[in-house]
Amino acid sequence: MNPDGRRGVLYGMGAYLLWGVFPLYFRLMSASGPVEIVFHRIVWALVVCLLVVTATRAWGQLGPVFRAPRRLAALSVAAVVLAVNWGVYVYAVNSGQVVEASLGYFINPLVTVLLGVLVLGERLRQAQWVAVGIGALAVAVLTAAYGRLPWIAVTLALSFGTYGLIKKQVGADVGALASLTTETMVLAPLATVGLVWLELTGRGTFGLNPPWEGLLLVSVGVATVVPLLLFAAGARRVPLSTMGLLQYLTPALQLAAGVLILGEAMPASRWAGFALVWLALGVLTADSLLAARARARAARQAALLPA
Repeated sequence: MNPDGRRGVLYGMGAYLLWGVFPLYFRLMSASGPVEIVFHRIVWALVVCLLVVTATRAWGQLGPVFRAPRRLAALSVAAVVLAVNWGVYVYAVNSGQVVEASLGYFINPLVTVLLGVLVLGERLRQAQWVAVGIGALAVAVLTAAYGRLPWIAVTLALSFGTYGLIKKQVGADVGALASLTTETMVLAPLATVGLVWLELTGRGTFGLNPPWEGLLLVSVGVATVVPLLLFAAGARRVPLSTMGLLQYLTPALQLAAGVLILGEAMPASRWAGFALVWLALGVLTADSLLAARARARAARQAALLPA
């Protein structure tokens, strides 16, 4: 791997490692409710985005987005879906359900594949159908283990999968920074009104234990933008298959944090469900790698053919 590729791997690992320790980070803000944290996340992420856009002179990237009503509408829907994902995740962390949240990001690749079939009409290879079937069985086992549908995991997987689907339909010409800036711009007015209302009614926690709670709430802006920029930098430098393998770092770290640090219960029945999820991901990953190699081999052979 060339030096640029190695930097790409490091950028990708940095992004997924930061996302992986989010449970411990958000636990520091347990005095604040999930809605308040999400409001602060939106507002301060927008501030950080605007600073980065200004520093990198990237204002020109926003113009095409706002001049295309359909693209702006799609990103607005993506913003709402992302806010739901953030809210459910913070709720899961601060209500002691980090393990279930990690499950959501483990099954997200399976949900993404399924959305491709249901929404985009994509045709799955046999191994992909096997992976989806094993994943469905895993959810059934975990439903029995929890005594209920693991709604946090399902909501996180569906919301993030839908978010990715919308971004795919918007197109790759909208960069990560321009996209997040637009999405937070859309949500910022509501978030600002919500924060003002919380403070005026005495429900806000920004001034709690000064200055620490306020500083933590402000820091969510940086915590939101930095891993996203690292991810974007990594994705430009390494193959998608490599980023696909790295993505499992995040739920693995979340699971470890939930069980080993936060002391959440993990009976044998849940381990069985997670094992089925990992089996499904193994099948999906192996199939993706084999398909990528086949495409590369076909491309090399095509290049050798006479014009």
